[in-house]
Amino acid sequence: MQRSTLLRGTAVTGAVAIALTLSSCAGSAAETAPSSADMQIGSVDLSADCPSTVVIQTDWNPEAEHGHLYEMIKDNYTVDANTKAVTGPLMSDGEYTGVNLEIRAGGPAIGFQTVSAQMYQDDSITLGYVSTDEAIQLSSTTPTKAVFAPLDISPTMVMWDPATYPDVQTIQDIKPALEKNKGVWRYFDGSAYIEYLKSSGLASPDILDGSYDGTPSNFVAAGGKDMQQGFASAEPYVYQNEVSAWGKPVKFALIHDAGWQTYQSSVSVKADKFDELTPCLSKLVPVLQKAGVAYYKDPSAANDLILKLVDEYATGWTYTQGVADYSVKTQKELGLVGNGTDSTYGNFDDGRFEDFFTKASKVYTDLGTPPASGYTVGDLYTNEFIDKSISF
Repeated sequence: MQRSTLLRGTAVTGAVAIALTLSSCAGSAAETAPSSADMQIGSVDLSADCPSTVVIQTDWNPEAEHGHLYEMIKDNYTVDANTKAVTGPLMSDGEYTGVNLEIRAGGPAIGFQTVSAQMYQDDSITLGYVSTDEAIQLSSTTPTKAVFAPLDISPTMVMWDPATYPDVQTIQDIKPALEKNKGVWRYFDGSAYIEYLKSSGLASPDILDGSYDGTPSNFVAAGGKDMQQGFASAEPYVYQNEVSAWGKPVKFALIHDAGWQTYQSSVSVKADKFDELTPCLSKLVPVLQKAGVAYYKDPSAANDLILKLVDEYATGWTYTQGVADYSVKTQKELGLVGNGTDSTYGNFDDGRFEDFFTKASKVYTDLGTPPASGYTVGDLYTNEFIDKSISF
């Protein structure tokens, strides 16, 4: 699923968002942090095997779901509001690794195109956030390979008003409830999971509306009659606490629980760069794992940076301390982040990946964008760089 279509809360979209992004480029210059030139390299030395600056392209504005990245530069960084990027010495367990990390915003900052496309347009990008469904769909044109899964379960969900639909508990309950109440399920047009739900009999054209634009207006106007796509780690808080026209709880169900079990925002490399980057990845991936564990143990400093960046990037999107706190809490409570079915953080489950590849391949073939000829799950991910001892 393209993260560029997972807009949140009061997001602005399309041409409006791009215009806001471009206008902000005339704003503040880079905010400079102390140099890393004189810093002593610690027990993890990436300088011989990795680029001098490891560039990671994210799939959206800075947010808590990306916290593991900001954890690595939270105390020493340079902000460039023009390019929507932040750079700093890449740290591991409080020690300098000998290289810098540059984190680039996605979504409006890259014109809402896929991270895969951005990686193939800009060779300076080392790694990017590519969800499993995107990797399968685009394997013929912009092939990527995932090396680390910061999220075990995708936050993508459908939400509803519990006062209107008191008997709805799961996605299996939604279709008959909407048909009876003549409501619709509003989603982003082109979302592959919708095609999967239709093929599984869990949704039908008469209850689906692909006009969702990322704003709360239509959901609020429907007065609880309609349901809507969102992120479980954001919208439930936003709609209850920050959308004054709604101001009450919503209930939700994860798309993951209906069988569409993509790995959201997997850290990936371009397929043709995999061999070249292997020496770097063997050292870097465990650093990413450790950063994730550290962030969810104490996210305060990284979240301070995230909120600062959202403000300085000024893409038209808002993100508050309340949402950040709710996101971290919810990610842990729902198992969106964690060790999954084993005792390791950041790895991919082989059986789950195989099952998803089969489902997604059928969906994309039916949509006219089949995976590359001869592609297998082994072309899409690897656990070879994962340190199995790192866990929550």
